[in-house]
Amino acid sequence: MTQYAAPGQPGSVVAYRARYGHFIGGEHVAPVSGEYVENVSPVTGEVFTEVARGTDADRARALEAASGAARSWGSTTARERATVLAEVADRVEEHATELAVAETWDNGKPVREALVADIPMLIEQFRQLAALVRAEVGQVEQLGHDTCDYRTFQPVGVVRERLSWTFPLMNAGRVLAPALAAGNAVVLEPASQTPASIHVLLDVIADLLPPGVVNVVTGSDDHPVVAGRCPNIFFADVLAQRDAFLDKALEGFAMFAANQGEVPTAPSRALVQSGVYEEFLELAAERVRRLRLGDPLDTDTMVGAVVSLAQRDRVLEYIRLGRAEGARLVHGGEASGHFVEPTVFEGDHRLGVFSADVLGPVVSVTRFDDRADAVKIANDGGLRVGAGVWGRDIALAHSLGMELAAERVWVNNYHVYPAGASALGRYRRTKHLVVSYSDRGLGYF
Repeated sequence: MTQYAAPGQPGSVVAYRARYGHFIGGEHVAPVSGEYVENVSPVTGEVFTEVARGTDADRARALEAASGAARSWGSTTARERATVLAEVADRVEEHATELAVAETWDNGKPVREALVADIPMLIEQFRQLAALVRAEVGQVEQLGHDTCDYRTFQPVGVVRERLSWTFPLMNAGRVLAPALAAGNAVVLEPASQTPASIHVLLDVIADLLPPGVVNVVTGSDDHPVVAGRCPNIFFADVLAQRDAFLDKALEGFAMFAANQGEVPTAPSRALVQSGVYEEFLELAAERVRRLRLGDPLDTDTMVGAVVSLAQRDRVLEYIRLGRAEGARLVHGGEASGHFVEPTVFEGDHRLGVFSADVLGPVVSVTRFDDRADAVKIANDGGLRVGAGVWGRDIALAHSLGMELAAERVWVNNYHVYPAGASALGRYRRTKHLVVSYSDRGLGYF
């Protein structure tokens, strides 16, 4: 066990400033309005810093700075950009513990999660995109005997993105790594619940980036979070043996009962095959009971704090809905301060408790009879951002995954990986240069 000291306390690995302005043009600048907002840590429920309140005037300043920087940054070579991104990854790795504690203090997740997932993923995003653009080459297509189409990539210019409070630093990396790799300048607007940890990141990497290439405007409240109510399907054969695979499947169930809201792709609907329903639910509930709720700065803690009191109230309203509908409360349901117990309901999948979107430590369990039934229940409500399938029959899991209405399906795992090359497409356009080497006429007239 490691117990990290809270920011502001002796021995802490991270020190937040008392106040942060916007980060525009490579500098921290005061907001045009002169207004700041208090930022509360869900770990203690106390204010630990202030951040500038963003207005349209601040966003205009940031966009102007980004526009100027985009021209020079976009004209650099892919190799030059790759070198910078690799340096960013190295610097983040050097400050990994500091950034993990900063993230935990800002959004309440257990520091163990930030140490093993969030910050390593942030590092990997920059390394992966650096490697991709360094190795990338243009394309040439022979359109005719003497005509070629030369294809290269150009940045879109300025990227403006609003970040959700789920995975604040990782979400920033999901934008920054591909957008910068493609040659763009960026304006980020962190969620009002988690505006501070990105300033710690900026303190770590800002000197590696040309001024204006990355800009941050805080204090905006309009940050919708897409919650998927993603299905997690467990087939009967997971209980064929009491082995490591079963333990992994139970972990896959419990880890999302432990999710205090930071995973929008969390499979908070569990579908269990009828033949093993009672036995699996008993084992899963026991695994949930062993989850440790506590101080997020303690590496033994498995369940941290909900990001804000408003979000906590939303989770509690969802729990009240489940009770009112008659869903059976298997475990949890209580709250104290920013902390909500891991909660498990079971019941009919048509109850509202199974379809309502919520970001918190709540899993709703229902049963299914066969493959067709699983697909019908899982796809109820339309396209989801993710889904999970657990079973020893890989052929079944593979074919079933193709039928699920989900953008991404995990089979016997539920680990988020960097988007890689697919992310670059959002932040650049293809340039076609069609060249004829012939002096013959066009042939139209």
